[in-house]
Amino acid sequence: MSFYNILHEKHTWDQIKDFIYSRENIHVENALLKAEKSAEDFATLLSPAAENYLEEMASIASRITRQRFGKTIKLYAPIYLSNECTNSCVYCGFNRKNDIERKTLSFDEIEKEATVISSQGIRHILLVSGESPNLVNMEYLKEAVNICKKYFSSISIEIYPLSEENYNELYKEGVDGLTIYQETYNEKTYSQVHPAGKKRDYLWRLESPERGAQAGIRTVGIGALMGLEDFRTEEFFVGMHADYLIKNYWKTHFTISFPRIRKAAGNFTPYQIISDKNLVQCMLALRIFKNDAGLVISTREPAEFRDNILPLGVTQMSAGSKTEPGGYNNEKHTGEQFEVEDNRSVAEFVQSLKDKGFDPVNKDWDRAFLSTT
Repeated sequence: MSFYNILHEKHTWDQIKDFIYSRENIHVENALLKAEKSAEDFATLLSPAAENYLEEMASIASRITRQRFGKTIKLYAPIYLSNECTNSCVYCGFNRKNDIERKTLSFDEIEKEATVISSQGIRHILLVSGESPNLVNMEYLKEAVNICKKYFSSISIEIYPLSEENYNELYKEGVDGLTIYQETYNEKTYSQVHPAGKKRDYLWRLESPERGAQAGIRTVGIGALMGLEDFRTEEFFVGMHADYLIKNYWKTHFTISFPRIRKAAGNFTPYQIISDKNLVQCMLALRIFKNDAGLVISTREPAEFRDNILPLGVTQMSAGSKTEPGGYNNEKHTGEQFEVEDNRSVAEFVQSLKDKGFDPVNKDWDRAFLSTT
């Protein structure tokens, strides 16, 4: 059964939402006692009733994370290749209708960005672009990857969905990671917030993580944009997607992100404001449900919040991020996708991690591992 079928047959949106909001304290207590958590237990841990048990959940999540990952935080940074886009996503600063300065980096500019980031010690890079396949096409992407191979040991992409064949081409070129958020798993809401452009194709995007895994990509990241729908129901489907992927593509490591909608061009108003407590509950529930998934918190979040959640399950964080093309070499920041909240330099963030007893990991992968000679 495909995950799309699971969405529509096994766990419908309204049924899950009703279930989550019907949970009581006794259901949470029973769920926490179980060694293996079912989908129903996971939904229970996302419920309003579970807010009364966040301390217990935090203790369990922290223990699981220490056992699986130690006190390590993998660091990465994004390079925004292009903010040109053919989509009209209502929440995104890159929306084609927004009046922002548009730019696609030249290969020389990509090299300059890579030079700055690598000089700060970062060895995991994430290449990001809007959906403009006429400009950011396969040849462009391959050349960008080849430039970055000189500076980084691990290269991930966060771009528009590709075919399995195209993912495999980039994998052979040196891409070992893929990040692609479904944005919202509610198909009706998905259509409303994606009024025009290729991104309107819900199923094509939903199946992208599978195509990436089938193509051989080592790490695949998923998530929902928090604020487009009821966050409790949304995160249930994020967790079920992760569960499906982990069971079917066991050779691939999966990560889960928790991006909250931030201020951007277009001034989109979120359906729901996600509090720090809301986000923490989702992160704890997902750690308890999927023990081995990587949990990612980016510089969308403020420094104080990121520091405070370190013991609670997070395993990967961005540092020193710029969210516009050329941002690392340009003091005038225009055309950004969203406003970064944690503006600390890489060095400042690394020191903060060390001060709190955590080990910042700049490199945990090398393409030499794939060598057969």
